[in-house]
Amino acid sequence: MTDPVERLGPQELGTYFVLLEALSLLQHQVEQQVQADGGLSYIQFQLLGRLVGAEGPLTMTQLADGVVYSRSGLTYQAGLLEKAGLITRAPSPDDERATLVSITDAGRELFHRVLPGHVEVTRRMLFDSLTADDLDHLGDIMTRVRDHMRAQPPRSAAPRKRRPKNN
Repeated sequence: MTDPVERLGPQELGTYFVLLEALSLLQHQVEQQVQADGGLSYIQFQLLGRLVGAEGPLTMTQLADGVVYSRSGLTYQAGLLEKAGLITRAPSPDDERATLVSITDAGRELFHRVLPGHVEVTRRMLFDSLTADDLDHLGDIMTRVRDHMRAQPPRSAAPRKRRPKNN
């Protein structure tokens, strides 16, 4: 039997760990910034960003797939945002199983208040270390990787795990 570590070559393994470390460092700084500037979690900021960029309400499934988050976790986060008056949720008139999520004026205002700090952190942590050519190459590479990953069925399409019934 082959050792599972040998399945990735040294270059692949090294690249994988560098990518994870860079993403973790960036996410940590972003999380601190959105909390300090807006009292938001990283996922809440992502949800507001998706809604600001949408041309209308999104379903909870669209949001979960867009931010790559579990349905139950998203429901909890949406509840917090709704309680804070940053989003609204309503049944879809077209699909009784779907819930539509819209951003409120207060949610839009908060997002735009937090965004400049987010841009500053992202620029400082990521883009300042790259040349224009680097940015082109990184954009091309990450688009290919993302598209390859997105070609798989979305997480929301996975069947829900059923809890065993206690008899």
